[in-house]
This record gives sequence, structure tokens and C-alpha cells, in this order.
Amino acid sequence: MGPLEAAAIALAGMAAGTINTVVGSGTLITFPTLLAFGVPPVTANASNTIGLVPGSISGAVGYRRELVGQRARVLRLGAASLLGGIVGAVLLLVLPPDAFETIVPVLIGVGVVLVAAGPRISRWVASRPRDPDAVRRDAWWVTPASGLSGVYGGYFGAAQGVILMGILGIGVEESMQRLNAVKNVLAGLVNAVAGLIFAVVADIDWWVVLLIGLGAIVGGQIGATVGRRLPPTVLRVVIIVVGLVALASFLR
Repeated sequence: MGPLEAAAIALAGMAAGTINTVVGSGTLITFPTLLAFGVPPVTANASNTIGLVPGSISGAVGYRRELVGQRARVLRLGAASLLGGIVGAVLLLVLPPDAFETIVPVLIGVGVVLVAAGPRISRWVASRPRDPDAVRRDAWWVTPASGLSGVYGGYFGAAQGVILMGILGIGVEESMQRLNAVKNVLAGLVNAVAGLIFAVVADIDWWVVLLIGLGAIVGGQIGATVGRRLPPTVLRVVIIVVGLVALASFLR
């Protein structure tokens, strides 16, 4: 690997770390970059997953203020995401390459619709009669849905953040910024557990992991700074746009 290739991969990692922290879908930058430099697809996918873990940690640390008071939620959804990530990683190793990819555009499309419809659905939910003495809780389906998102993330992961924000935006009554902080933790957990499995049993290019990891750490801090300053409406629009770009890339 020459210096120009190394620099390009590191820059792709930085861009992916930034986008993952703000929205998700950074894999759509790093994965094609690795393929362009001749890295085999399965090796590229596994190496990319491991390489983006430091960026996820960096982004979660950058959003630590927004995580205050959400420990129970993160533990519950994190456990479901970890289990889903294990299942997804195993599927990548045992299924034919195109077996799971057929559902990827559907998952991304559903995520975009959920993000776009989130405010309207939330208003409808809020307008329903409620017991004023009842304790406000997350929707029951958020935990299993987070687990299914983890399955998808463990297998490939592109636009997992879009899907997670769609799930959280409708099922959890919190601000977009606080939901984005939870999303970063959940996506990071999925990447970490899938990366651990890949490190043990898959073919890994460790130079690629190092370059993407270093770039993603820087990108995670950039993303946390930029993402926190975005108003909720702008953040939602960014999520929808990135989701549509991801969908278009899979349907080509």
C-alpha cells in the first residue's frame, strides 16, 4: 500500500467517523474506497467494521452530555443491540454474499420513512388521552427493534444510524440530540461485538483497520461538534438525505 492510498483510506475513515456520529452511513464512504484499492469485499467489510469502532467510541464520548440520565435506556437497548450484532456477524460468515443484501434497501427505506414521519406520529401519540399519573416509558417495541437493527449492523451496517434514529425518534420521547447520543452508543456496541468476532475468524487487513481507526477518531470529534449545533429539524433533514443517498447506492 502506497502513501497516497494510505492517506485516502485515512481520510475516508475521518469522513466516515464524522458522518456516523451525526447520522450514520459512514460505511458508504469507507467500503467503496477499500474496494477501489483492491481489497476483497469480505475482507473490506470485516476490516472496515473493526476500523470504525474507535470512531464510534469517539463520537459517543463527544456526546456524553446528552447521555446523562439515559443509563437504564442505554443498558437495555445496548444489550439488545449486542445480541443482534452477534447474530448479524455470524450471518455474514455463514450466508452467501447476496443472501442478506436483498433486504438492505428495504431496511434503509423503512428507516427514512420512520425519520420523516416521526414528528407527525409523535404528535398523534401525544394527542391520545393518557393517564396523568402514569410513568412515561419508551414504547415496548423499541428494544426488539433495536436488536433487529443490530442484526443488520452486524452484517453490513451502512445506514444503521438512519434506522436507529427512525426507531428511537418514534418510540422514545426525547430530543433528537439525546437520541443521537444513544444511537452513537448502540451503533458502537454493534460494531465492537461484530469486529471482535471478525478479528477472531475472518480475514482482516490490519493496516486498513489502523488507517480507518485513526481517521474515524478524528471524525468522531468533528461529528460531535457539528451534530450538537444542528437544530432538530436540520438534523432530521440530514438523516433523511443521507438515507436516500444510501438507498440510491444500493438500488443502482
